[in-house]
Amino acid sequence: MRAFRPRRRIPAVVAGLLLMLLSLLVAAETISGLVGRPLRLVPYDGMLAWASATLWSNPLFLLASAVVTLLGLALLAAALVPGRPGMVPVRSGDPGLIIGLRTRTVARALAHAAEEVPGVHGARARMRGSTVVVTAATSGWDKERFGTEVRDAVLTRLAAMEPVEPYRVVVNVKETR
Repeated sequence: MRAFRPRRRIPAVVAGLLLMLLSLLVAAETISGLVGRPLRLVPYDGMLAWASATLWSNPLFLLASAVVTLLGLALLAAALVPGRPGMVPVRSGDPGLIIGLRTRTVARALAHAAEEVPGVHGARARMRGSTVVVTAATSGWDKERFGTEVRDAVLTRLAAMEPVEPYRVVVNVKETR
C-alpha cells in the first residue's frame, strides 16, 4: 500500500534546488578563498556591517526572520501532509497482488455505469478522497428513483473493481430538458 501514497515531488525539487544552489555558492566561495582569490559573489563586508549594527528588535530583521520561518514551515508541512492520490488500489485475483488504477479511469468507469441506467442521458463522476460524487443528467421527473438506480449501478461497478479501501457514493440527479 505504501507504493500508492502520493509523493511530494514539487516541494522536494524546490528544496533540493535551493540547497544545491546554496551549497554550490558556499563551495565556490570557500575554494576561491583557499586559493587566495575570493570571488566575492556575496558582499560579506556589507552583510557583516549590517549584522553588527542591526538590533534583533529591528522590524526589517523581524520581517526577514518571519518570512524565512514561514517558508521553512510551509516546506515542512508540504512534506508531511499527504497529497491527493493518483491511483486507486484494487485487488486482483491473487491475494498477494494489489494493482493501481488511475483515479480518472475509475471515475470514467463509474460515470459510464451511471449512463447505462435507462433514462440517464449523461453522467459525470469525480473522486475526492474516499468519496465518489456522481452527477447524472436525466429528463425524467422521478429524481429519487433515478438517484437510487444510479447509486445501485455505480455501487455494482465499484464492487466489481474490488477497491482495497471503501468508497462512499454520493449521487446528484440534474434534470435536463
